[in-house]
Amino acid sequence: MDVILLRDVEQLGTEGATVRVKPGYARNFLLPRKLAVAATPEAVKTVEEITRQRARKLKQQQAEAEALKQRLEQQALSFTLSLGEDGKAFGSITLHDVLDALSRAGVAVEKHAIQLPQPIKSLGLHEVPVKVHRDMVAVLKVRVVKA
Repeated sequence: MDVILLRDVEQLGTEGATVRVKPGYARNFLLPRKLAVAATPEAVKTVEEITRQRARKLKQQQAEAEALKQRLEQQALSFTLSLGEDGKAFGSITLHDVLDALSRAGVAVEKHAIQLPQPIKSLGLHEVPVKVHRDMVAVLKVRVVKA
């Protein structure tokens, strides 16, 4: 029996692929879980149209992500950090500080996109990766100076 996969199925195929499976597997597993539909000519046309629409949407999202990446890489954020007599920092620059500074600069970025593993606790120039798309990362420059 030929079916069209609606989602990725491990060890079978990816979304949109037409695969041949045993009728019992399709009837008892794939079809009830809405992982696949029978490969009728109408279903094939529908899946092809959905695939074209997704490709167009993905292309538009990639263009928007590229524009955001350019804005982020041109952006330079500056923070001040108080230091004690021994040179130890009081406080740190956190993900929320970076997010607030970006929103004040007019750049909208989601919180989980900023990949700051630990707060910044030292002076100097730091590079903070920002994930703008599933396979596109921008590098944001963050300068920390003495208060």
